[in-house]
Amino acid sequence: MSQVVWSQWDDLEVPDGFVRLSPQNCDLKTDELKTITFFVPPYMNGREGLLPSLKMERLQTLQLLTAGYEDAIEFAKPGIQLCNARGVHDASTAELAVGLAISVRRGFQDFIRAQDRQEWSSKRYNSLNDSNIAIVGFGSIGQTIAKYLGVYDVSITGYSRSGKNGSKQISEFDVEISKYDIIFLILPLNAESHKFFNAARLAKMKDGAVLINVARGPIVDTDALVKELNARRLFAGLDVTDPEPLPKGHPLWSAPNCIIAPHVGGNSSAFESRGKRFIEKQLERLAKGEPLINKVLFT
Repeated sequence: MSQVVWSQWDDLEVPDGFVRLSPQNCDLKTDELKTITFFVPPYMNGREGLLPSLKMERLQTLQLLTAGYEDAIEFAKPGIQLCNARGVHDASTAELAVGLAISVRRGFQDFIRAQDRQEWSSKRYNSLNDSNIAIVGFGSIGQTIAKYLGVYDVSITGYSRSGKNGSKQISEFDVEISKYDIIFLILPLNAESHKFFNAARLAKMKDGAVLINVARGPIVDTDALVKELNARRLFAGLDVTDPEPLPKGHPLWSAPNCIIAPHVGGNSSAFESRGKRFIEKQLERLAKGEPLINKVLFT
């Protein structure tokens, strides 16, 4: 059966016999969508970008450009396979995660504010080197973070539900949490991970430790984190927050010892080429009758 593919790229290469649609020739808000069989929602459009799929009567594949897929589950109707973009954002997200860790550890949050005041304020900060590091969530991004950290003099322990790829099981984390200087969070958001980092776990972190969240905001109890930050006991680097977007006046904005990025982990110049190449390879598999990769749900 011929496939009708919609993606955000006008120059996406599709196999012979496939029909390519894009914003150039098919407006998701106004045009007829019922012929689309393979839908790639626009990147970074969240749930709103998924809504047009409800008008796609012949949809067979909902292919995300994100690794997270919690928003898309409700749109995977019977007969629709849901695939994520695991691997596409490894480099960008790991890069930002390490950047946040260095920035928080070396005091960039103080440097920027001092620069705004035109104030030369020098003191000694902690180094990333000689840190004991935990990576909670040891999938492809977690492993890439570990790879990038490998050039520093650090000790790294990965934690995952399965305990594979040289990681420990998450069930062991609570026993060891207090020994880490830096903890990276890059686990998927689900019922088990919702507010995984609650007040109790934050309280177990050693004084002066850094929490880096490049996963999903609701994995951390925001109120509990704000309390620890205001006490100046912990530090944080956050690419995601709960709520998100973080509204004006929210206490997290003014909390000390914290750097906040507006959920840009995967949204870098590295995304376009990797994202497009991934979709094109998925379509090649489809044309050859091969199973798609990164299937997270088939109903």
